Amino acid sequence: MLDIHKNSSRGAADHGWLQSNHSFSFGHYYNPEALGFGPLLVINEDRVQAGKGFGTHGHEDMEIITYVLSGSLEHKDSMGTGSVIQYGDVQRMSAGTGVRHSEFNHSSSERVHFLQIWIEPNVKGIAPSYEEKHFDTASKVGSLRLIGSPDGKDGSVLIHQDAYLYASILNTADQEVQHNLKAGRSAYVHVIRGQLDVNGNTLKTGDALKIKDISLISFANAHEVEFLLFDLPY
Repeated sequence: MLDIHKNSSRGAADHGWLQSNHSFSFGHYYNPEALGFGPLLVINEDRVQAGKGFGTHGHEDMEIITYVLSGSLEHKDSMGTGSVIQYGDVQRMSAGTGVRHSEFNHSSSERVHFLQIWIEPNVKGIAPSYEEKHFDTASKVGSLRLIGSPDGKDGSVLIHQDAYLYASILNTADQEVQHNLKAGRSAYVHVIRGQLDVNGNTLKTGDALKIKDISLISFANAHEVEFLLFDLPY
């Protein structure tokens, strides 16, 4: 199965200080055909104006991953963690038994642009935890860089789910990568920017592709593209 979801099908919200696109049903956006994909429940692409952000709010039993695209995002939480993350940084917060946090644009003049990803954990009631790692651009160019995994392999952030998250940058058509998908696994591709072909299907900025019952995923004919690949249980 190869199921394309175009950028134009994403939910959109404009709150003035926040412009957001939702790949899956979220908040006031409801799409019965976009209720998550396996344990992957949320991919929100958020653009927050200077000095604005999300006030303190709570989460439970959720793996929350933040991937910054530009600008600076300031994080504070009830675990005592405080940090500012930028492009190349990946943040993972396991809400577990409950955590409260806030996210604000750290800049007084520039917008911050980021993806917030929610993955349902395969264990509940754990102690909340926080982690962040930096992945330099060079490590993603021409390769699938593992940035999230169930065991923290290769310096990735640890996800409490049998899920593997890869980031890749392919700048030219001669840069190609492949991924072997094991039996009983599914995959989800989200294009951050640019254009490429995935198993012959052309995807552009904001597009996504759901994949099942296919063993080899090929990424080719790239044009200044950055994308995420989720390797997930059914």
